[in-house]
Amino acid sequence: MGCLISNLSAKFAFFPPSPPTYQIKKREDGKLTAIYTSSSMPLTSASGGVDDGGASSNCSLDVLVLPTKRGNKVVAFYLKNPYARLTLLYSHGNAADLGQLFDLFVQLKANLRVNLMGYDYSGYGASTGKPSELNTYADIEAVYECLQTEYGVSQEDLILYGQSVGSGPTLHLASKLPRLRGVVLHSAILSGLRVVCHVNCRFCFDIYKNVNKIRKVKCPTFVIHGTEDDVVSWLHGNRLWKMAKDPYEPLWIKGVVPVLVAVSKSVSQAARNVQNLSARIVVVYQKVVAFQNVVACQNARIVCQVDAVV
Repeated sequence: MGCLISNLSAKFAFFPPSPPTYQIKKREDGKLTAIYTSSSMPLTSASGGVDDGGASSNCSLDVLVLPTKRGNKVVAFYLKNPYARLTLLYSHGNAADLGQLFDLFVQLKANLRVNLMGYDYSGYGASTGKPSELNTYADIEAVYECLQTEYGVSQEDLILYGQSVGSGPTLHLASKLPRLRGVVLHSAILSGLRVVCHVNCRFCFDIYKNVNKIRKVKCPTFVIHGTEDDVVSWLHGNRLWKMAKDPYEPLWIKGVVPVLVAVSKSVSQAARNVQNLSARIVVVYQKVVAFQNVVACQNARIVCQVDAVV
């Protein structure tokens, strides 16, 4: 019975865009590129880049297909910023895929001065398989392993960013990595069941039990939530912030935090949504820069104290 209800919960939890807004193609040199489904134009062309793989590209994008331990292959985008010290691993919200989020990733990379890795969950975008809680955990673990092995990213230089449903895999990974630089929770959920009904009890068939995992996160945690969010109540963010071991001053946005909600029926409409929201989104995310700086200062003080003792 529990498994049946869990499967039903998963069906209500995941809404991948159909059809996906992008496709993966192989270039003549063997490297992968991403193109918009509607226009067959490379994603990088919309951001001022030239998708020829050479130095003429203004947007450094690596398109990756990563195997997971559950047998799926997930698509990931790695955007490199030559001025970055830190890397942001972005787990997106529901009803969106990498094609819709790419322009936002470009802005975040530039404004936050970070390298950025975003990925699509199993069953989203061009990733294979079906979306499920366990699959998303395997997905983010595969992406993190790639950051370690292919890009040399250490825990100490990594910030995990989870939006809405993405807070599930984010806290799953964060609970296993004690030396992370930081975690950002954007419109995060206490658990899947608590989104649809206000319950304080624990059920075995619940999904994304962030209410349990937040206690295991040892790094600084920054919470962003809208006070009038009618999908994920502000109470979720407030409780997660209060339960965090090392909470950073939260950012409560009056109204709803601007996010890309992929209910658009066309890529062009989704693009307009990004354009309209981008100014407000960047203002919100600039708070993350302050979070990064505070965390960096804390790490520097710890090093100094250790040196003084030695």
